[in-house]
Amino acid sequence: MNDRPKLQTLRSVCVFCGSSNGTEPAFQAAADGLGPALKAIGVEWVVYGGGSTGLMGRVADSALAAGLKVYGVQPDFLDARERSHKRLTELEVVPSMHLRKQKMSERADAFLTLPGGIGTLEELCEIFTWAQLGLHRKPVGLLNLLGYYDPLLEYFDRMVTYGFQAQQYRDIVVAAPDLPTLLGRMQTYQGPEPYLNLTPSQV
Repeated sequence: MNDRPKLQTLRSVCVFCGSSNGTEPAFQAAADGLGPALKAIGVEWVVYGGGSTGLMGRVADSALAAGLKVYGVQPDFLDARERSHKRLTELEVVPSMHLRKQKMSERADAFLTLPGGIGTLEELCEIFTWAQLGLHRKPVGLLNLLGYYDPLLEYFDRMVTYGFQAQQYRDIVVAAPDLPTLLGRMQTYQGPEPYLNLTPSQV
């Protein structure tokens, strides 16, 4: 009898990450190695915010070098400042940050967060919220390199401790300190029953 969980087919992965490189070479190395790691599990498309700088640019370059297709979504005010990557398979320019996130969500089978700043955190938390509400049931992965996201994961746990989050929804975000482990967990992810489908006593 085979008790191994069934692997999800992830054809497109949305990547959230910083538009700066950060101070740690490990962050840059992870972005540089992401393309081959995603190709190895059958990913065909990388979806991201369309930028050319920092970890964002490295992710796009890595994916393209690995033979993957890359779809970028850039708000018009950033595209006008020449912040868009010029060699993407497909670049869509949209009129707002809100539409940017919607477009990325629609094109992705899963979401992967690398180190980044407040914009990266905002993207992660919004997609986390959408999963809890049942707007999607896609894997949400967090690459916790060098313990960068330890305080955030502790905060997520404190929401459970203090009664503001049920454990089944806290577990939507899967984290690991390295890419192979994280991608494996994302492939076997099974989402909880959406929050809106439950009665108040079940939450």
